[in-house]
Amino acid sequence: MMSGTPVIILKEGTERDKGRGAASNNIAAARAVADAVKSTLGPKGMDKMLVDSLGDVTITNDGVTILKEIDVEHPAAKMLVEVAKTQDAEVGDGTTSAVIIAGELLKQAEDLIEQEVHPTILVSGYRMAAAEAIRALDRIAFPVKRDDLKTLKSIAATAMSGRTVGDSGDFLADIAVKAVLAIIDEVAGELRADIDNILVQKKHGGSVRDMELIEGIVLDKEKVHARMPNFVRDAKIALINRALETKKTEVSEEIKIRDPSKLQKFLEEEERGLKAMADKIQASGATVVLGQKGIDDLVQHYLAKAGIYAVRRVKESDMKKLAKATGGRVVTNLDDLSAKELGRAALVEERKVGSEEMTFVTGCKKARAVTILVRGGTEHVVDEIERILHDALRVVSVAIEDGKAVPGGGAPEIELSLHLKDYASSVGGREQLAIEAFANALEAIPRTLGENAGLDSIDVLIKLRSEHRKKGGKNAGVNILTGEPQDMLKANVIEPLRVKTQALESATDVAAMILRIDDIIASRKSPPPPPGGGDHHGGGMPGMGGMPGM
Repeated sequence: MMSGTPVIILKEGTERDKGRGAASNNIAAARAVADAVKSTLGPKGMDKMLVDSLGDVTITNDGVTILKEIDVEHPAAKMLVEVAKTQDAEVGDGTTSAVIIAGELLKQAEDLIEQEVHPTILVSGYRMAAAEAIRALDRIAFPVKRDDLKTLKSIAATAMSGRTVGDSGDFLADIAVKAVLAIIDEVAGELRADIDNILVQKKHGGSVRDMELIEGIVLDKEKVHARMPNFVRDAKIALINRALETKKTEVSEEIKIRDPSKLQKFLEEEERGLKAMADKIQASGATVVLGQKGIDDLVQHYLAKAGIYAVRRVKESDMKKLAKATGGRVVTNLDDLSAKELGRAALVEERKVGSEEMTFVTGCKKARAVTILVRGGTEHVVDEIERILHDALRVVSVAIEDGKAVPGGGAPEIELSLHLKDYASSVGGREQLAIEAFANALEAIPRTLGENAGLDSIDVLIKLRSEHRKKGGKNAGVNILTGEPQDMLKANVIEPLRVKTQALESATDVAAMILRIDDIIASRKSPPPPPGGGDHHGGGMPGMGGMPGM
């Protein structure tokens, strides 16, 4: 107010929420997101059915998939969705845990804010607690070697527990471990396992047990001409990234031919150019052509006549995998195609999978790219198996790269919680309250595991705390069948260290960001466009409740 006159600095319709009201609003929205995925955690977690605006159905208990599919509108809630996406991109697993911890950190903070603890003190305490927790996690961790197949399989099986794999968990874990071990590279003395080198092809039909790991590449393509051979042994493979057809001009042009004899010459010249393409491929010694773009009918005819197997419109990502697997080079100019550019494979064949033909490129020496052919009873099952497999592949690759793992089943969270409570008393000041709140928030993981298994969560926590205070009880987690503490290493419930550290870092970062917000200024939303996309005037569309005139 200036001399009784209100000063307006924001546009009309702008909403503003300040102080404690803004903090409560943000915390409530973030906790709502955490509650949405809470019931999916652990071996006894439940699934969600998500139906999009087009009616497509997704059935999953993968935290990041659920949060990606639901249309979140609140800005603070969107930040929690980003936590899940980051966790998935970095380690592939632990997305639900990261979101639950973030939601619990905000819940604990809300109680302290009501007791007049300033948010910046909370943020400072949370960051101290996260740093100490990560140091303590490193002490809890134990080494994992690339040839320790038992531990790697346990890590893969833990990532898949509670998912829709039934009694096929060990079978899938075995495939995941073998696939990752097949694509390991050593770069500057460090192990690298890039799961982009693992091609996952889906075909519904059959059962989960019909899944195959193929040391080579499987393309969802058939040969382009019926007269081409069904298989080629000791294949020499040309990888071509150009259209094997008449090139179109860059600009729009017309050719007018007045003399009928010239028309025949024009057609003959076009045919000669196409035949030259097939001749160059044949001259290189290639017996298989895998093209990224189209192949003209005439070129197909000449290739078939020469007994060359050809496939067209292969995806760029698949071409890169083919180059790695076969040792060939992708060429864009046929003049560059020579014997040394060709890839090698023991067998290239067309094989029927379900009701469709697929091309199998197998028997590649030193194959650094492999394919997992996923099968399942329905399309929804196949899609979920693919998501489960992605998590298993990522955790195995992370465990091999870092060479460290920790027990699962809520064991590290309880151990960290007890450690942080002791650490808090050594810090003092108001930050001590925030560190204790962080310690309490970590107990949300074992508590939720117990709740989802139908156990008394208070009893679960009391027994776990008691077990961890004993000498040698740091590996004790919750047995979801009995509710009693159990050594998670003996139960083969193991997770990569990076899954835990990333979850703690991401949850702390998002909680700190939300707690530091004390003012929300939201612009007025733009009105939706009129139906039909045009400028409509007058009455609404029939059957749509009547759109008012504009």
